[in-house]
Amino acid sequence: MSRKNYIFTSESVSEGHPDKVCDRISDAVLDAFLAAEPEARVAAETFATTNRVVIGGEVGLSDQDALKEYMGRIEDIARACIKDIGYEQDKFHHATCEITNLLHEQSAHIAQGVDASGDKDEGAGDQGIMFGFATRETPELMPAPIHYAHAVLRRLAEVRKNGTEPTLRPDAKSQLSVRYQDGKPVGVSSIVLSTQHADENQSSDDIRAIVEPYIREVLPSGWITDETEWWVNPTGTFVIGGPDGDAGLTGRKIIVDTYGGAAPHGGGAFSGKDPTKVDRSAAYVARYLAKNVVASGMAEKCTIQLSYAIGVSKPLSIYCDTFGTGEVGDGEIEQAIGKIIDLTPRGIREHLQLNRPIYARTAAYGHFGRAPDADGGFSWEKTDLVDALKAAIQ
Repeated sequence: MSRKNYIFTSESVSEGHPDKVCDRISDAVLDAFLAAEPEARVAAETFATTNRVVIGGEVGLSDQDALKEYMGRIEDIARACIKDIGYEQDKFHHATCEITNLLHEQSAHIAQGVDASGDKDEGAGDQGIMFGFATRETPELMPAPIHYAHAVLRRLAEVRKNGTEPTLRPDAKSQLSVRYQDGKPVGVSSIVLSTQHADENQSSDDIRAIVEPYIREVLPSGWITDETEWWVNPTGTFVIGGPDGDAGLTGRKIIVDTYGGAAPHGGGAFSGKDPTKVDRSAAYVARYLAKNVVASGMAEKCTIQLSYAIGVSKPLSIYCDTFGTGEVGDGEIEQAIGKIIDLTPRGIREHLQLNRPIYARTAAYGHFGRAPDADGGFSWEKTDLVDALKAAIQ
C-alpha cells in the first residue's frame, strides 16, 4: 500500500542558472533553423563559463546556401539570449563574452537511419525510453512540488526584469519540501531560495525581505505556516553568479525540466534537439497522453512509457501505470492509446505540430504544466484527446 502522509521535495533553477543559459541558447539555435525550414535537423549543445560560450553539434538544412547563412547568425542568437536573460557582469556580459561556433552538418550515417525513403517510413532518431506523467495535485495536472518551485522563480524573474526588484540578478535556485496528508499536498515544511543579488552588503535577511512576499503570493493560501522553515541565501553573499560562478552545459537539468523527481525520466535531455529526436518529441507526447488520461477522469494520476529503436518508426512498447487509481484497466488504456494516435516520429510531430520555432520558451521553468500558446507552443499540454480516449475504451 502506498504511503499517504509524507514530505516530498523538488527543486527548480532560474533562466539565469548556468545550465539554463546553455539550454536557452541551444533551443534558440533550434528555433532559428526551424524558422528557416520546418524539417531542419538540429542537435545543438552549448557550454558556458567565464567570458566564454561554445556551441557545437550537428545541424542540417536542405538548402546549403541557407545553411551557411544561418550558421553565420549563431553568435548573434547567443548574444540575444544572454541579453534577454539579463547578464551584464564584468566576466559574463552579452556584448563582450567570447562566442565560439563549432556547429557542423549532420552525419549522413545518422540521417540514413532516420530519413524516410522509398517504402521505408521515417525512423526514430535514436533508441530510448520516454516517460510522461500527470496528477490531479494541481490544476495544471502537475506534481505540486515542482510546479510551485517553478512558479516562485518565474515570479522573481518577472519582478527582476520589470524593474520592481532592481537588486535581484539572473542566477537563482528554489527548493520546496511539500507536506502530503492523505496523499494530497497541504503545505510546505521548508523553503529554500538562493538568488544572485547586486550588493555584497545585502545580507540573507535583506534578500528574504525582498523575495518572501512573492513566494507567499504564488504558493497556495495556508501552505506557509509558523512551522515552515526558511532558508534564503543560506551561504550568505551571492553576487558572483551565472557562468562566471559555475560552468554550464545543455541538458544537465532534466529532472527540473520534467517532474521534479515525482515521476520516472528516460534519461534523455530535451533542449537543442529537433523533434525527430524522440527523446524530446516522445516525452512530449507521453505527457500529452498521461494528461489526457487524467483529464478524462480515468485516473487520479498516470505514467505513460514509450520505447523506440533508432531507424524504426513505430514504438516498441506502450506502458501505462495509474497507480491503482484507474477507473479502467491500465491494459485497456494502453490499447486505446495505440488506436487513437500515430506514435511514429512523424505522427507525433504532425499531431502536436512540433516543426515550428516554439522551443526557446521551454528552456526554463519546465517543459510541462504550461498553458498552450496560440502559436502552437506547449501543444502537448492540450486535453483535446479526452473524447477519443473515452470512445476507444467503450
